Formats: sequence, C-alpha cells, structure tokens
Amino acid sequence: MCLFNDEKSVTNILWQLERNRNRLTLNVLKDYLVSQGSERKPLVRIMAYCIMGNHYHLLVEEIQKDGITKFMHKLGLGYARYFNNKYERVGSLFQDKFKNILVDDEKYLLYLLVYINVLNPADLIEPGWREEGIKDIEAVLKFAVDYLWSTHQEYIGKRRSLIIEKGILEELLPTPKAYLDLVKAVLSGKGYQEIFHLALE
Repeated sequence: MCLFNDEKSVTNILWQLERNRNRLTLNVLKDYLVSQGSERKPLVRIMAYCIMGNHYHLLVEEIQKDGITKFMHKLGLGYARYFNNKYERVGSLFQDKFKNILVDDEKYLLYLLVYINVLNPADLIEPGWREEGIKDIEAVLKFAVDYLWSTHQEYIGKRRSLIIEKGILEELLPTPKAYLDLVKAVLSGKGYQEIFHLALE
C-alpha cells in the first residue's frame, strides 16, 4: 500500500526490491522510502485498513485529482504482477473492481473506522454479529488488539505504521482512550447497525 501510494509509476517496485535485496522485509521497505524522501508524491491519505482472508477494506482520503482510482489501479496491478512473478503464475488475482463510498458525515466516518478496525475482524470469532449483535464485547476487543492486519493497533497506540496517516481522525480521536471509548460505545450501543447497509463487502 505504501509503495503504490505514489504519483510515480512503481508497478514493478515490489519485484525489483525483492530481487535486488533477496527478501522484501520491513527494513528494506523503510530504507527504500527514506532513499526516496521528498520525491514521493502520495495519491491518497491511508487512514485505516483491514486485510481479511479474501478481501480488504481501506479508508482513504483523496489528496490528488483521481488519486483513489489511480492508487487502487496501481495497488491491484502492481501487487498482481509481484505475486505472479514470485509464484510463476499468470492472470488476475482479484475477482472484481474496487468499490467505493463517499464519506461525507463525521458520524459515519467514525463508525466506519470502527467497522474496518474491529467489526470486520469480528467476523472471524462472531460470524453472526450482523444479525444477532455482538455477544461478547470483551472477546471482540481482545481479538481486535491481537489482530495484526488492521489499523486497530495504530489507533490504540500499540504500533506505528509507515502506511497510516490519520488526517482528520487525529483531530477527532486525539488519544488512544478517545478511540477506545468510541469503539466501546459503538459495540455496546449497536451503532454499527446504523452504517452496516452503507459498508461494502
């Protein structure tokens, strides 16, 4: 996500980095980003993400004209090229084109953050939560803390990512406590039902 969030063409960069440095690690990525410095021109602000077994969710803010479309195209094409080269295969990796929803309401933005970071991973331990509600809030919260493939850890202050730039969410949720209070309020008040019909799967 970080590499492809750049105005410059970087379609082959993952494959090149791995080929030239044997294995792509977080340190290799950090070194590359430092070497690029001010030359990078991001297309979007990546505010949150969650990667699941067969899909992912992103909360992004466009910061360049057509930035979301360009970023998603680069991410899909670039990762598919990298994956295909690495595993000696051909063809597309993703079933459909990306879908997006305009977020133009502060309450929706906050609920969407909780949906991406906490409720989406909750599918793995409480698959019926959409119909029946959250049965064990503490178990869902613990699972979210331990789930490494969402930005929940960034928002609770447990991890600092190269990818995330919180933007307006930094102002709305200035502390980990403010974020956790929001999460608990959404889970206990069933506020997720208000936005569930708007969230794309």
